[in-house]
Amino acid sequence: MPTSFLFDGPEDARVTILLAHGAGAPMDSASINATAKALAAEGLRVARFEFSYMASRRTDAGKKPPPRADKVMPEFIAAVDDLGPTNGPLLIGGKSMGGRVASMVADSLFEAGRITGLVCLGYPFHPPAKPETLRTAHLAELRTPTMIFHGTRDEFGSPEEIAGYTLSPAITVQFLEDGDHDLKPRKALSGFSTADHLKTIATSIDAWAKRIAK
Repeated sequence: MPTSFLFDGPEDARVTILLAHGAGAPMDSASINATAKALAAEGLRVARFEFSYMASRRTDAGKKPPPRADKVMPEFIAAVDDLGPTNGPLLIGGKSMGGRVASMVADSLFEAGRITGLVCLGYPFHPPAKPETLRTAHLAELRTPTMIFHGTRDEFGSPEEIAGYTLSPAITVQFLEDGDHDLKPRKALSGFSTADHLKTIATSIDAWAKRIAK
């Protein structure tokens, strides 16, 4: 079955971003909607899609649990295939699990010249309260230019923990003050709003995409 997409941003945008959702929320969740709108406001083209287990929740009575990340890798590659040629460079990525899956297929696509970079929004470095269960082995050798946006109070990996990981030099981690796993800060404590952080993400991706596309 062909991949279904949600699009935001100008069709003639210089950069397109293919985004997948997290493990528990669909491609049109409030968090991803807001992110897509912020990226589009910066002039980027955003294409969102769902893995089949999540799409099935829209029609099935039961709530199908997410499979292991490696099981949906072919679906991410299929989404790249179905998206087809873009107006300019293509970035892939996603929220949490979606970004993790993207990171697992990125190098093969990058080396084939099909993508320019990878963007992860709240990477799940480890499950909450299980810092010993790391999901970082492949990140040490990653060759695709990568930006990870991560909240400083994200329970899937603290700044102190991340500083101790062996990450590829192709990866840049940008921390967002007081952001949780959805990158939302507490404004009364941090002085930042969710809109502030989404604007930072959008402007950072736009500037970074221009650099790596040269």
